[in-house]
Amino acid sequence: MTEHQVMALAAMCQVAKQVQKVAQYGQGSDHELEKLLNCIIETSPNSPEDVYQGKHNLREGYRILIAQLSTGADKDVEIVKYVGGLMQLERALSSKQNSLNELGRRIDDVKRRLDHFAITDDTVVAALADIYSSVLSPLGHRIQVYGKPELLKQQLTQNKIRALLLAGIRSAVLWRQMGGKRRHFFFAKRKILAIAKQSI
Repeated sequence: MTEHQVMALAAMCQVAKQVQKVAQYGQGSDHELEKLLNCIIETSPNSPEDVYQGKHNLREGYRILIAQLSTGADKDVEIVKYVGGLMQLERALSSKQNSLNELGRRIDDVKRRLDHFAITDDTVVAALADIYSSVLSPLGHRIQVYGKPELLKQQLTQNKIRALLLAGIRSAVLWRQMGGKRRHFFFAKRKILAIAKQSI
């Protein structure tokens, strides 16, 4: 278990928490959104840290990861489901070269928009959400989002959630690239915890 694997896990936890906040309370700050969405467009990083512009941007994710793995701590089943869902969807994506190519092309299109708009601008968030809907949703592994029905009906809420899930997929890709496997949750829990605690 490496520091970079744990970083990708923390990022997925942070995405899951933001999805939860948007779906249940209609909240989620632009600052948090910006940190997570930026990782989508960081497609050629020099190091894994560059994907997130440094580990300090993932403090909340590390804390959530520690809470999920610590004995006696409050576990959040929704977070576990979201992270598991992201990993499952990324696995389906990794075996479809056409989808990977389309994903890369569409992300490049969004990058060009950033010359004129902030990444948290509604039009950019809508474009990222559309990538999720048209490239990832058809792969068949739907991620069930839990929240208030009146919020989930709103287009802006849907767009933010889908854009965040796309950021989660980016981190799931990094997790796999760094050698992360599902079995690590069961056999490397202590090591994950130790690395996460050092990273805060």
